[in-house]
Amino acid sequence: MKLLKLIWPVLKVYLVGLKVLLYQIFNKPFTLPVFPKQNGRVAIVTGGAKGMGYETARCLTSLGMHVVIAGNSEEEGLAAVKKIQEEDGERKVEFQHLNLASLKSVRQFVQVFENRSLPLHVLVNNAGVMLVPERETEDGFELHFGLNYLGHFLLTNLLLDTLKQSGRQDSFARIVTVSSATHYVADLDLEDLQNRSCYCAHGAYSQSKLALVLFTYHLQEALTSQGFPVTANAVDPGMVDTDLYQNLCSPAQLLKRPVARLFFRTPAEGASTAMYAAVTPEMEGVGGCYLYNGQRTQSSDASYDVDLQVQLWRLSRALVGFPDEGKREN
Repeated sequence: MKLLKLIWPVLKVYLVGLKVLLYQIFNKPFTLPVFPKQNGRVAIVTGGAKGMGYETARCLTSLGMHVVIAGNSEEEGLAAVKKIQEEDGERKVEFQHLNLASLKSVRQFVQVFENRSLPLHVLVNNAGVMLVPERETEDGFELHFGLNYLGHFLLTNLLLDTLKQSGRQDSFARIVTVSSATHYVADLDLEDLQNRSCYCAHGAYSQSKLALVLFTYHLQEALTSQGFPVTANAVDPGMVDTDLYQNLCSPAQLLKRPVARLFFRTPAEGASTAMYAAVTPEMEGVGGCYLYNGQRTQSSDASYDVDLQVQLWRLSRALVGFPDEGKREN
């Protein structure tokens, strides 16, 4: 039974990967339309120093947006800032330290940002880890769950007031969260979110990505019911040629190299759907969607389970130390 628990998530993840790969072989990547200028608007992009996050930050700055690249490597972050500014010295971009594997760091990041009294119009929850060996965050959470999901859960909630104040009825603030097709094969066990009973990196990764979709849908429901000018959407970038795949098993790693060059999306192509969700007029005031290759699509059946959304939300609030529903921690 234990062996099956280890093997089954691996098989499911690779099968869904094969399905995505076949789609990408026979379908062209989404081409970004011409977006309106975003002068005066401010964005935060987590993991914005490299890969899809960098391409997202780069594209947002090209539209005139002031972008804060949030990441845990100052060297990479400052290099990304320099590279973007070398394209155009007028671009507004900066780096601010954020370690999503530390709830303390998340709180410090928000405090520093809020002390500047800047508005916030776009939050792109992009950073993540994939298929890492069993490790824990600074707070003792399983790394996929703690960094990919819980860190972003806390970050978004702490920035929510600023997003609400920055949005307007004719120009909503937007929360864009990067999920993955692996969420379709995830099993979310509320009794074992840390995968203590039987750790499998593939199952842990897919679970964290399902949690992000559940979180997005519940957040949008709360925003809509209270009439706030903020939208929350989840996006699926597809299979993108980034260093996230460095933890694949050896046979898959060997196969990935030639396949990626031919059929994986480039980081810029992978970032295109997040960009679309962040700035396109077509998504003005539209939330609670799952976007893939520039189109709204159905997420997994489990992601629409309202009871599961509520239970995960309440449990997540407790895990990050919020006192009770309806109160915001400072």
